[in-house]
Amino acid sequence: MAEPPILTLSEIALTFGGDPLFADTSLAIHPGERIALVGRNGSGKSTLMKVMAGSVTPDAGTRFLRPGLSVGYMAQEADFSGYATLADFVTAGVDGAEVWRAEMAMEGVKLDGGQDPAKASGGEKRRAALARILAEAPDLMLLDEPTNHLDIEAISWLEQYLADTRTAFVCVSHDRAFLRNLTDRTLWVDRGEVRRLNEGFSAFEEWRDHVFDEEDQQRHKLNRLIKAEARWAVEGISARRKRNQGRVRRLAELREQRSAQIARSGTARMEFDDAAKSGKLVVEAEHLNKAFGGKTIVADFSIRVQRGDRVALVGPNGVGKTTLLNMLTGQEAPDSGRVRLGTNLVPALFDQNRAVLKSEATLWETLTGDADIGVSGRSDQILVRGTARHVVGYLKEFLFIEAQARGPVSALSGGEKARLLLARLMAKESNLLILDEPTNDLDVETLDLIQELISDYAGTVLLVSHDRDFIDRVATTTVAMEGDGQAVIYAGGWSDYQVQRAAGRQDEPGRKPAAKKAHAQTAPVKKPEPQNRMGFRETRRLEALPGEMEQLEAEIARLEGLLGDAELFNRDPDKFTKASAALTLRQEKLAQAEEEWLRLEELREQAG
Repeated sequence: MAEPPILTLSEIALTFGGDPLFADTSLAIHPGERIALVGRNGSGKSTLMKVMAGSVTPDAGTRFLRPGLSVGYMAQEADFSGYATLADFVTAGVDGAEVWRAEMAMEGVKLDGGQDPAKASGGEKRRAALARILAEAPDLMLLDEPTNHLDIEAISWLEQYLADTRTAFVCVSHDRAFLRNLTDRTLWVDRGEVRRLNEGFSAFEEWRDHVFDEEDQQRHKLNRLIKAEARWAVEGISARRKRNQGRVRRLAELREQRSAQIARSGTARMEFDDAAKSGKLVVEAEHLNKAFGGKTIVADFSIRVQRGDRVALVGPNGVGKTTLLNMLTGQEAPDSGRVRLGTNLVPALFDQNRAVLKSEATLWETLTGDADIGVSGRSDQILVRGTARHVVGYLKEFLFIEAQARGPVSALSGGEKARLLLARLMAKESNLLILDEPTNDLDVETLDLIQELISDYAGTVLLVSHDRDFIDRVATTTVAMEGDGQAVIYAGGWSDYQVQRAAGRQDEPGRKPAAKKAHAQTAPVKKPEPQNRMGFRETRRLEALPGEMEQLEAEIARLEGLLGDAELFNRDPDKFTKASAALTLRQEKLAQAEEEWLRLEELREQAG
């Protein structure tokens, strides 16, 4: 017999201001369930969690928690008043014999428990809130964006912890790899309705698309019925007035049914517009060294980035990823070494701290530039890639409503602030995207769109991210910053880096990988050693090349498909020219990679 649910919500209704956020919502959470809570930004995921936690009372309906069981809620904004240190906050309410759990959680999320909450950053406070709920060990954990402000190591620790626990949890997260690896149920918040799928997040997107397809078919059928009834109302036999009135009422009911349908939220109309092509060389860094307060950031690091490369910097928090990014883009000088930037670069920066967004400024002022010069309401136009646009119309393309245009940035959610920053970024032409943690707070649909845009972007991308799925989909090269100044270049994305790193460790146990000079796509080919021996670097390179060639073949196939459109040149000659140049470049790179692979494979066979 199945165990009774931990928590039950029955016929919940909740309205904030205008339209209902939820109406007649019922759900149950059973012991051991691992639930992904998904939905568009602003759909009500966090509010539903607060209803589950009991911190928000619905307008109607009931919440029932099984007696003797507990629910823990990790809020995005926790109250630290009355606590002298973050450790005091984490251990509050934890029995003395269970303090070890708090210490384990603080170590796992890399939290300095001695920190004064008043001096702690937003990220440190979020990690403290996460450590607290793990220390409390409730019967049901409600986790609202637990991976925000965690580095990849801490995300991996949390993922393993949740995989090993028997505790039920509901999790909101933008990290698809995290949700895919952990969840076995999905709750989807969509237009005031909460749908349940008895499978994990890995099945969500296919299920969502199927639901949308069925809705479209039903809407099409309803529109046909309305047209048929409307035609009869005009052309019907007037003599049968009583019967006619029934048909008229039927038409009114159908129209009311259609008007009651809630339209799906559209996808933001985002696009990056390429500036004039940069030089072939984008960044050349040679023998960079940088240290802060006796801590080495990079030691003897070299890299060569060429036009069209997508380079991801990964590593733990505090290891120096943003510092290296700033050095590569000329914003910060190394202690020694040289950085040479290519010609005709037009950069666009997405800053993880969102420093360009002023809390007191309105969205209107933020886009027009009035906020930058301390002027209010000077202009109602924004120049979008050379074309004047009205501010409100442009904001609507990023899913903001007109009422938000004159509202302050401080009133926006994290996801809305990210969309506003993207709106600023995409108003300008560029050929070099510098993206520092761009995925935080964005919903799945927006992340999908950004990934597609980056894939189609003709320029170069330098990226810092802790989102493993995003790195896998975007990066062609990964620079792993592994501490003590070690910054090692790997071909491909996060998964490729893990495979290559594991292979290197297996081949040479105990050896630290040395930083190496490499082109971001194709490293220089070393001539075979006279004694026909395979060195460590040659072995690593031979293992990496098939992945590079597969990536290049995929890019070539995509470009060939694009150029196969017979009308492309007439419709968009610039796009045709860029695609042709990109195809030629990738064909040349593939030929070089194949030649290098043949040379190294021959060397391996000779070495026996």
